[in-house]
Amino acid sequence: MRVLGIDPGFATVGFGVLDYDGYKFKPVEYGAVLTEPGVAFEKRLNAIAVDTKFIINRFKPDCMSIEKLFFTTNLKTGIDVAQARGVLLLSAAQADLPVYEYTPLQVKQGVVGYGKAQKIQVMEMVRVILKLSELPKPDDAADALAIAICHCHNTLTQQRTAALKS
Repeated sequence: MRVLGIDPGFATVGFGVLDYDGYKFKPVEYGAVLTEPGVAFEKRLNAIAVDTKFIINRFKPDCMSIEKLFFTTNLKTGIDVAQARGVLLLSAAQADLPVYEYTPLQVKQGVVGYGKAQKIQVMEMVRVILKLSELPKPDDAADALAIAICHCHNTLTQQRTAALKS
């Protein structure tokens, strides 16, 4: 299974592509889609769409896993990220890519085993699980890889549960 993990944003969109066979992970590519400050917001959204479509076409994932929005204080930033997230979801829909959404709590639980883990703990576990020599950079890419790992673990759990019921 090839999974595209996405950490949504409008200045920086983290992405991570993983192959998972039910036993081991293989990182394929990770990085970030960056948009230029000072550029009209709709142009930034278009850049996100173009780059996301390029990533989907290049790596041909089986699905996309994306973080659900969670914002506490800055409503304006939250709304902007929500709009960028809509562009990301539309890009997946246009490619007929199934989308799976996870809360930050679910991602931390799925990667570290503790829903209130610190960011550095999640990043370190991503490094260990993927057998990387150093922490993935930028942080948004590490988050995207964590979201993809969470989806793989969740899928495996669902498959095992279904097998036990049959």
